[in-house]
Amino acid sequence: MKIARIFAHRVDLPLVEGSYKWSGGKSVSVFDSTIVGVETACGVVGYGEVCPLGPFYLPAYAEGVRAGLKELAPHLIGYDPREIGKLNHRMDAALKGHAYVKSGIDIACWDILGKVSGLPVCTLLGGRFGESVRLYRAISQLPPDEMAANVASYRAQGYTRFQLKVGGNPDQDIERIRAARAILQPSDRLVADANTGWTQHEAVRVVRAVRDLDVYIEQPCLTYEECLSVRRSTDHPFVLDENVDSLEMLLRAKSELAMDVVNLKISKLGGLTKTRQIRDLCVSMGIAMTLEDSWGGDITTAAIAHLAHSTPEELRFTSTDFNSYVTVSNATGAPQRVNGFMQASNEPGLGITPRFDVIGPRLVDVTG
Repeated sequence: MKIARIFAHRVDLPLVEGSYKWSGGKSVSVFDSTIVGVETACGVVGYGEVCPLGPFYLPAYAEGVRAGLKELAPHLIGYDPREIGKLNHRMDAALKGHAYVKSGIDIACWDILGKVSGLPVCTLLGGRFGESVRLYRAISQLPPDEMAANVASYRAQGYTRFQLKVGGNPDQDIERIRAARAILQPSDRLVADANTGWTQHEAVRVVRAVRDLDVYIEQPCLTYEECLSVRRSTDHPFVLDENVDSLEMLLRAKSELAMDVVNLKISKLGGLTKTRQIRDLCVSMGIAMTLEDSWGGDITTAAIAHLAHSTPEELRFTSTDFNSYVTVSNATGAPQRVNGFMQASNEPGLGITPRFDVIGPRLVDVTG
């Protein structure tokens, strides 16, 4: 079995809430997502999805996915998509860095491997743990009372995990955290996610001001060293996200006791293969994980579900269902939220089929 074609479509994903806002005044109203297809000479096709959170979140942007695919794809024609480790080695040799460009290809190859073996991807990634995957809801940055109202609304829909977008004015962020925590039950989990938005002194001030509350602190500052300093100033459970972009950074953070939970984003790390490697190491070291991606639609949600479902429940802090945040469905067969949980498909591969009437024409099409 050999790769004969790699192609890509573009699809816009408008948000149900109209816009998504986080630290530093950043916001997005329509996400630009790339659907990646890998086709074999015998006609089997696998799909992946890559959707950066705008060009100002991580070193990734939507047009960069498609430009990178045009550069990378010719080097992969003729390779066996089932030999995913070998394929990743080839991608890293052909294109230094740009992990997010490689992610869609890697996911698509896992989809192919599942289809030809007759197994769902979560089985191939280690097996299905539990009946379902618990989800969190990201709460877009708004005035404190509006954010608290949104938390209450989503809690009524079954969510019990909430990621509050802070990282703005520290005084207002303290109000946001207090307002949200006040309406939750003791068993609910609240994460104050600054997305690198605070300076070190602001972060220390905020964590001291909410010392009495049950809240997780996520990625307060831009640099790892600043986050580590804040971590050492608080007894709140601590989450790292943006700074953990490689196996090396995970090992450093573990050795310095820099976090209690780590956020693993599939495209940030280069696909399911490398995310699984880090996931498995986290399992062996007892580090809990949020398992997700930067953004996406149905195909991304399916990949997240398979990764999360193949992770032991006791170390699966939470995941998310991005397809419920957007107004456009780009594939059938994707997991759907039920009372704050989702399930990975039992069908072979990812279990999805792209909606070709939605995703538009091919913008990238590379053949041998």
